[in-house]
Amino acid sequence: MLRIEHFYWVLAAFLLFAGWRNLREGRFAHALFWGLIAVLFASGEAVLAASKAGNRLPAQLAGAAVILLALLATRMRREHIAEAPEEQRRASAERLGHLLFGPALLIPLVTVLIVLLGAKLRISATPLFAEGNITLPALALAGIIAAVAAIVITREPPIRAAIEGRRLLDTMGWAALLPLVLATLGGVFAASGVGEAVSALVSAVIPADSRVACLLAFGLGMVLFTVIMGNAFAAFPVMMAGIGLPLLIHQHGADPAALGAIGMVTGYCGTLMTPMAANFNLVPAALLELDDPNAVIRMQLPTAIPLMLVNLLLMYWLAFR
Repeated sequence: MLRIEHFYWVLAAFLLFAGWRNLREGRFAHALFWGLIAVLFASGEAVLAASKAGNRLPAQLAGAAVILLALLATRMRREHIAEAPEEQRRASAERLGHLLFGPALLIPLVTVLIVLLGAKLRISATPLFAEGNITLPALALAGIIAAVAAIVITREPPIRAAIEGRRLLDTMGWAALLPLVLATLGGVFAASGVGEAVSALVSAVIPADSRVACLLAFGLGMVLFTVIMGNAFAAFPVMMAGIGLPLLIHQHGADPAALGAIGMVTGYCGTLMTPMAANFNLVPAALLELDDPNAVIRMQLPTAIPLMLVNLLLMYWLAFR
């Protein structure tokens, strides 16, 4: 039976490989950085179990490791890592043609199929996936299947997948970790009462009896918090708990489905404007080795601002129909 922890161990093995390669090349900060993350992924279940049992030491060690990661990130420098010669890559691209898109397209296709059919997937009488949220295990398994497909299509040795993955990982550097960290930030903010504080602040500053004022506060707040945290998923629980539920849904009768869906899309306009959205904005600039790390953001601003305004109008029209 597959659980998400099994894929964490696979990821930990890859991160250890990346750390080992960096150690061989004398990039000690990179080696320790990826090695620490590998240990955190591999021991996550043990730390959680120990914490539930009342032993706080493993959790404290994990916290110390996170602090050390932040310190190591200041020592990591983006460097070009050698890849195959351009002539070889062009020849391979011409030989494979559109087959190159196959592995990438397999990831969403396999993920959706597993999510839809996951309950029916069995080996003999044993379910293939454990009960609970199947989306993350489905995505992880789809990534492995796509990697195998890429090896088959390109006829490269399997180790090439790990080598190229490590090259991309070190090209991105510490920014590769930002999406994972930022995704947890919304839950931390919601648990610490930030939503209630936002609600009290908004009620004191804007006329709470005006649906337009509350809607603007919610929509623009989604954009602002996304700019700060880099992820609309992190902003959503804060703004929904602070403004969406108490003011727009309960007080003004907004439709929860329309408010949530369009509010999330509105928040992603902030994703286009911020370097905190590392996977969207910093990572492409690093992979393309652009001189200006904010070049992607500059190109997206003329789209982000009009799209934000259109979303605000749609949200008002559809949430209060």
